[in-house]
Amino acid sequence: MRLRLPRWAAVTAALTVLAGAGTWTAVASDDPPPVHRADRTLDVDGVRLDTSYFTGDDDGRRPAVLLGHGFGGSKDDVRAQAEGLAREGYAVLTWSARGFGASTGEIGLNDPEHEVRDVSRLIDWLADRPEVLLDKAGDPRVGVSGASYGGAISLLAAGHDPRVDAIAPRITYWNLADALFPDGVFKKLWAGIFFSAGNGAGEGIRPGAGDGPGTGDAPGAGDGSATGGASAGGGATDTATDTATVTGKAPAGSGSAPAKPPACGRFTAELCSLYQRVAVAGKPDGAARALLEARSPSAVGDRIKVPALLVQGQSDSLFTLAQSDAMARTLAANGAPVAVDWTSGGHDGGDQEAERVERRVGAWFDRWLKKDASADTGPAFRVSRTGGVDSTNGRATTRAATADRYPGLASGTTDVPLGGAPRTFANPPGGAPPAVSAVPGLGGGLSGLSSLGVGLSLDFPGQHARFDAKPQTGALRITGAPTVRVKVTSTAADGSAVLFAKAYDVGPDGRQQVLPAQLVAPVRVEDARNGRSVTLTLPAIDHEVEAGHRLRLVVAATDLGYASPAAPAAYTVAVEGPLTVPTAPGLTTRAAALPWWVWGLPLIGLAVAAVLLLTARRRTAAPAPDPELAAVPLVITGLSKKYKGGERYSVKDLSFRVEQGQVLGLLGPNGAGKTTTLRMLMGLIAPDEGEIRVFGQAIRPGAPVLSRVGAFVEGAGFLPHLSGRENLDLYWKATGRPAGDAHVDEALRIANLGGALERAVRTYSQGMRQRLALAQAMLGLPDLLILDEPTNGLDPPQIREMREVMIRYAAGGRTVIVSSHLLAEVEQSCTHLVVMDRGQLVQAGPVAEITGSGDTLLVTLAERTPDGAPLPVLPDALVEKIGALPGVGSAARTDAGLLVRLDGADATALIGELVRLDVPLTGVGPHRRLEDAFLTLIGGGAA
Repeated sequence: MRLRLPRWAAVTAALTVLAGAGTWTAVASDDPPPVHRADRTLDVDGVRLDTSYFTGDDDGRRPAVLLGHGFGGSKDDVRAQAEGLAREGYAVLTWSARGFGASTGEIGLNDPEHEVRDVSRLIDWLADRPEVLLDKAGDPRVGVSGASYGGAISLLAAGHDPRVDAIAPRITYWNLADALFPDGVFKKLWAGIFFSAGNGAGEGIRPGAGDGPGTGDAPGAGDGSATGGASAGGGATDTATDTATVTGKAPAGSGSAPAKPPACGRFTAELCSLYQRVAVAGKPDGAARALLEARSPSAVGDRIKVPALLVQGQSDSLFTLAQSDAMARTLAANGAPVAVDWTSGGHDGGDQEAERVERRVGAWFDRWLKKDASADTGPAFRVSRTGGVDSTNGRATTRAATADRYPGLASGTTDVPLGGAPRTFANPPGGAPPAVSAVPGLGGGLSGLSSLGVGLSLDFPGQHARFDAKPQTGALRITGAPTVRVKVTSTAADGSAVLFAKAYDVGPDGRQQVLPAQLVAPVRVEDARNGRSVTLTLPAIDHEVEAGHRLRLVVAATDLGYASPAAPAAYTVAVEGPLTVPTAPGLTTRAAALPWWVWGLPLIGLAVAAVLLLTARRRTAAPAPDPELAAVPLVITGLSKKYKGGERYSVKDLSFRVEQGQVLGLLGPNGAGKTTTLRMLMGLIAPDEGEIRVFGQAIRPGAPVLSRVGAFVEGAGFLPHLSGRENLDLYWKATGRPAGDAHVDEALRIANLGGALERAVRTYSQGMRQRLALAQAMLGLPDLLILDEPTNGLDPPQIREMREVMIRYAAGGRTVIVSSHLLAEVEQSCTHLVVMDRGQLVQAGPVAEITGSGDTLLVTLAERTPDGAPLPVLPDALVEKIGALPGVGSAARTDAGLLVRLDGADATALIGELVRLDVPLTGVGPHRRLEDAFLTLIGGGAA
């Protein structure tokens, strides 16, 4: 099949202005229809912009769409969306902004004199295209869309160029100064990510997992290549390449540029200087705010009067819902048609709902560019709500709540009283350690699951105040930005305070708390030496507080994402009123769509359930407790485990028993099955055969008896800035068990940490960290304590201390199981041994019995002949021959001689055989070292 080129394409390919003739390629495709793409370098005021132009096979003129990309990305990020719009009858132009991808120039953060002027030049170019619909000469029918950085340029283009007819900005900002300096607090982490992405332009900033288009970091971003072939969205794409010049008058005020500070990358000198100045000071100055405000859509907000679809993300600590709220209110006041869509995702991750949003953007342009009155542009307001988890893929499902008007962030408020006296807390020196709310680039989308009780947040003791409401008697849906009046007093030298306010959803137990969307509201309070009352506006969210849950206001001195004062200070906060919560009562929620298997296979599901109940009851029911073993810490019977795809058993038919008061050493070479055995013992994996009983109860994942088991795993992690005691307190709180059951003092007495317990963990030696980890395992004084390599990385004195800790713990009638490679330490600290090799039990019993066993003999060898000549070392072949003698189990060479384990033979018979083999023996007797016994038992394998 041969594709015919449009006449304009042939003409353009021939009329290259600056460089080289282009080539066209075509790939046949019947479904979907082909898309033609022309890659061009446009010269705009001396800057080369890398562009791509997409059209379908439609005849006649059509509206045009400009698609911008996210900060750090390039035109390639929006290619799939561009091809989709081209198939729907649009002429689509994409470009890499200045300083990104293959475009030249410096990054000016959507400077009206540069990046915004570039868009006007691109519109000029579209006006000359014969396939683009014109409203009048030089005025194409054009819409602009993009996400983040590209979303802001769509708003700015509409404010600066009256030829723009409709816009659809996504997850973007209205006032960049407010976004990066909210309430006078420097958003240092996001600002640093911006600056780094600009220095490595083309690498991109992604919202979470990067599901949404136009946000950077797409494969091939920034390579400037012009390749044809099938696109990601299917179908065929023709490709043309050429270079053209778009002329325009020089920017106002152009002239010699100021000297650029070092390490500025592609940023302009003034932006680089701004960032370095604010980052060093830790707070913004007036000049920084003024510069960013001048380059924000808010600066031309009164001029934006075109239909606007505003898509903003709920999981977004960079550009919050307050930014789109300011857009919506201003544009509506201008008389423009406005629709607002809050998606689940955002820059912090979550479901970007890319397909749904792109469909809605297409419908929006159908209505306002194609003038199709039948196009379904959707409701005036839509918010995505998490409806559960899809069990087929583990992803959160969403449902929509809609309204026929945008409610804003303060609709239908209700007051929630807060309790608690005024609280005083500290701003730590250097602002560290900081509290944690959102973590840009690391959230992994957890913020989008906060409605399911999943999240990550941390407030350090002594660095925050909290005020609790009473449990909700019924469900409370928050849609908007809660507010609360507080009084703040500061001891800082300048009388100021930097605070971070957040509202937690706290579960019925009072301990499990979730921070909705992982968002926090920063505030700088000035002149607070004698106390100052302020109204805190918390982040806008859409979150349901279930009946029985309560709201908790937390005001913290620090947050990881923001700059806090370096000087230490004390803050006192008192609540002066209730938490005022918006509920947006006009919203109507649609139920989440059910997967086909829910409504299509109910009868099959019932049949499967019946079969499972009839055939698997005996197999799945937990065995009844054995009262005769109620006092026995551990009994393992016939235990076997083979990992999927493995050729041999990791553990095979293992059986042994451990009694109270014993310190049992679990020994074996690498691959013996020790770790697998311990994992089955702790309920982490299930055995294929056999069973494990702890105090008579069978072990299953989550078995209640596991609360009587403590475990020490090598490399336990602690928060370095907290003391040892604070680390232990946080760990125990995380278990959800009563504080009185921790027995912290007794565990610490056994661990013998002394005064170091009150010091920061970062000051601990390796031995102290190991003992703190052991104390953590001993919290609650478990009756069975499992230690895996507890002496790794310790020097001899520290090893001795660890040995004494284990002995003291078992002395109280409790039981310790220790897996270690240090045989000498096991011999001194353990009372009993279990030796494994190749997944099987080799020997079990008291240490003295194994080391002094009469069936293992040490054969000492002469080193010289009677005339003083040195004797050679016994050859391996001879040692193997000895091990193969009748009645001999194994033989292994050691530094002291030859270890021989008897299996039926006696010492006299062995001596006779050795003499017959000309072995220069000098003595034969029972061995006494565990190392010797171990080597004999496993046949000399490595430990």
